[in-house]
Amino acid sequence: MVRRSLLAVIWVGFLGYVLWLAPLDRPFTWTFARHLVTLHWGEINAYLLAIFWLMGVWPMIYACLMFADGHMQPVPAWPFWLGSNFTGVLCLLPYLLVRPRNWAFDGQQDRWLSWLDRRSTGLGLLGTAIALIAYALVAGDWPDFWTQFHNYAFVHLITLDFCLMGVVFPLTSLFDDDMQRRGIDPSRGVWAIALIPLFGPLLYLCWRPRLPGHTPPFNWASSIQ
Repeated sequence: MVRRSLLAVIWVGFLGYVLWLAPLDRPFTWTFARHLVTLHWGEINAYLLAIFWLMGVWPMIYACLMFADGHMQPVPAWPFWLGSNFTGVLCLLPYLLVRPRNWAFDGQQDRWLSWLDRRSTGLGLLGTAIALIAYALVAGDWPDFWTQFHNYAFVHLITLDFCLMGVVFPLTSLFDDDMQRRGIDPSRGVWAIALIPLFGPLLYLCWRPRLPGHTPPFNWASSIQ
């Protein structure tokens, strides 16, 4: 109950903050989108570009935990997950608030679930995160990014959204349920890895045991229900 209350406060507070700042009404947002679409990435500060792409890594981290029990949930996970790729925690949190706890895995893995369950997927996400952060450190201009953070609503909000994705992770029951589903003893202190921003969840995905089950022919529709 305490966790859900904290998640609800985060969602309501951040939603109100986004509506107040209204990033889509600001010229910088569209300038950034134009540079991104036209591949003029040299015009974008590497720190902002790295955070933007890391906001694609975070939904994949959550996907690796969300879809394993998606068949047993009363609310389908895939609309919220798709939305989180565009709006971060704003679409992700409503699902986490209504999702009942579940540490069982019922049925067989299709290829989508099998791919999410692989350690190689975690390693790929970890490598991507390391490469993006290294790119930002080498090519980015931190004073300029700090100035943009204070002056442009889009930069301000995407940075906060990135941070909130990490804050929310240990507050949800996804991580606890995933450990129990895989027979991991929480008394071993594995739960503490969730407190490490970004890299904790990624290291967990690289280490966790596989789920039981066979891999039938790929069925996208069933995998995202």
